[in-house]
This record gives sequence, structure tokens and C-alpha cells, in this order.
Amino acid sequence: MKILLTGGGTGGHFYPLIAITEAIYELSEEERLLAPEIILASDSKHNAERIKTEQIIFKKIPAGKIRRYFSLLNFIDIFKTLVGILKSVWLVYSEMPDVIFGKGGYASFPVLFAARILRIPTMLHESDSVPGRVNRWGSKFAKKIAISFPETAKYFPKDKTALTGTPVRKSIIGFTQEEGREIFNVEPNVPVILVLGGSQGSQKINDVITLIAPEIVKKWQIIHQCGKKNFKETQGRAQVALENSIFKNRYHLYPYLNDADLRNASSVSDLIISRAGGTAIYEIAAWKLPSIIIPIRKSAQNHQRENAYAYSQTGAADIIEEENLTPHVLLSEIERIISDEEKKKKMKQAAKEFSKTEAARKIAQEIINLGLEHAK
Repeated sequence: MKILLTGGGTGGHFYPLIAITEAIYELSEEERLLAPEIILASDSKHNAERIKTEQIIFKKIPAGKIRRYFSLLNFIDIFKTLVGILKSVWLVYSEMPDVIFGKGGYASFPVLFAARILRIPTMLHESDSVPGRVNRWGSKFAKKIAISFPETAKYFPKDKTALTGTPVRKSIIGFTQEEGREIFNVEPNVPVILVLGGSQGSQKINDVITLIAPEIVKKWQIIHQCGKKNFKETQGRAQVALENSIFKNRYHLYPYLNDADLRNASSVSDLIISRAGGTAIYEIAAWKLPSIIIPIRKSAQNHQRENAYAYSQTGAADIIEEENLTPHVLLSEIERIISDEEKKKKMKQAAKEFSKTEAARKIAQEIINLGLEHAK
């Protein structure tokens, strides 16, 4: 069986595709099917090493982004998209996959367009509570649609839409605290705050965290993923802020946390501070940890804000709007959660109830079923 995956090159699209790939291999072995050939078509690799490890064939397909404001790049990207469509039609025609799975985002449009022209069975997944334009368009011809939030169902045809959650790769769960404490060198009995700004990091969150770091480390510890592009600046700000602190060793800064790092960091953490991408929220829920969610103020379709409020309604997270993200507000919110054992307990339970750890297998099974049906 030949399976073609497509989606944007960001971590929010890439890592669910990896989780699905792992599940496809696992199910194929369990059902004694021939090992599938999996192709990923996207505008960027995001993690070339992981693609190689998972034995995925990568095909670069250019794709243009349509911005919601005037920009000359919009005109340039029209031609980029046209080139992407031509390359996608040739790719799909020459490879003739049994099924195409789209993760959404502008980078998936050329491949989905080719799938429609060549009538290849297609399945979509939407991580956000408000779907993007590509998935809304693709839903008209997709055979199956998987969604992560109940609120999303109203945007898609009921007869082919199912609530599955967002696939989370196994390698970031199943932790032990002993290993986590040793790797991150954290003190026992001192609560740990894990700060995640998404795969690219968040400058806004980084700035506020470094400002209040001297106050945080008096009571708690910080594991802070700031993003590779922000590392030097954040490191410099943190060094200045913590220069005179006797607890400076409680602050642990990293440009990037791989799967093993995330698994171990979550094992020792008491609270997560994060952006509100659909994938990020499901990873936090899989860890069953309380969280403070800070949605990006101007995300496409305002999806991060919608994600954040959909998740917070379960009781698993509190929200700080980006325009309200001041040092005082964040510090007060951290104190309010960590000092309240009953609140933490309720947030953990709500996260557990929200999580859907079988999402990758459910989606992988539907992909295999569509592929087998097409191959007959």
C-alpha cells in the first residue's frame, strides 16, 4: 500500500503526521499487511532526521500562503502555489497512492487539489477548533474527516466526520520521574514549571518569563524551551536578570526539547505554560498536567484563541490573553494554581478526561481501510 501524507512544515502539523506514521506501521504489522510505502509532501521537512528514522519518502512541494492583509508576497505566492499544483499533479499521477491524508494548512492545498483531480481517496484531520480554509474546502470531497474539538463538527458534514482528538506520538509519554530529575538536575520537593512556546518558540512568552525569573526561582523551578532562533537573546536576558539570584540554578533554558526531553521534562513538571496550538494542547492533556494557555493574538481564523477557550471550558487550563500577559499577571496566575492543591487535582483530572491517547491508531486504521478499499 502506498500512502501520501501532506501538511505544513510546522511542528503542529509535522508531529501528528509522525504519530500517525508510527501507528500505520504498527497496525500493518498487527494485521500482517505488506509494509506500506509512506510519502510526505510538504513545503519543508521540519525535522529531516525524524523523516529518515521513520523511513518516510519526502517530496518538496512549494506552496504559497494567502495573507489577510495587503502584501506583495501574496502575488508572488500565487505563482508558487501554481507551481506546487503542477508538481503535485505529477507526483500523484506518477506515484498513484492508494490514499492521501491531509493535515491542513496552505502547504497541503496543492496535493489535495491533485487528489481531487485524480480522484484519489482522501482523509483530512483538523487540529483546531475552527478549521482552516484548506480543510473546509477539502471537506467537500474528502471521504473521512477527523476532528480534535467537538466544536469543530458544525463546520463539516456529519456523516463523514468523527471526533478522534489529535495524534500524540508515543515517544513523549510514558515517563519516569527519576530519569527526569537526573536529566534536568531539578531539586526534589520544589515545584517545576515547564514553559513551551511551540516548536518555534515565543518571543512574547520568553520576555515575560525572563523578567519574572528572579521571583519564580525563589519558590519554584523553570524548564524553559525558548526556540532555537530566540536562544541567544533569551539566554542573555536571563543571565542579566538572574545575576544576583542565589537560586539561579533553578532556571534551565533550552533552545529545543526533543521527544525524550519533553517526556522527561513533563515527568517532573507541576504546571505547563504554553501556546494554544491544537497539537500543543493535546500533548499537555496526554501528560495530565495543569496549564496556563496563552493564545497568539492574531492567528489564522483566530484558531489559537478558540482552541484555548474550548480547552479551558473543561477545567484543565486557565487562559491569559496575550494583551494581558504582564509579569504581574503571569506570576499571580502561577501562584494561584501551584498553591491550590484542590485546583491542581481538578485540572489534572480534566486534562485526563480530555485526552484521547488512541487518536493516532484510530486515524491510521481509517487511512488503511481507505487504502485497502481503493486497492481492490
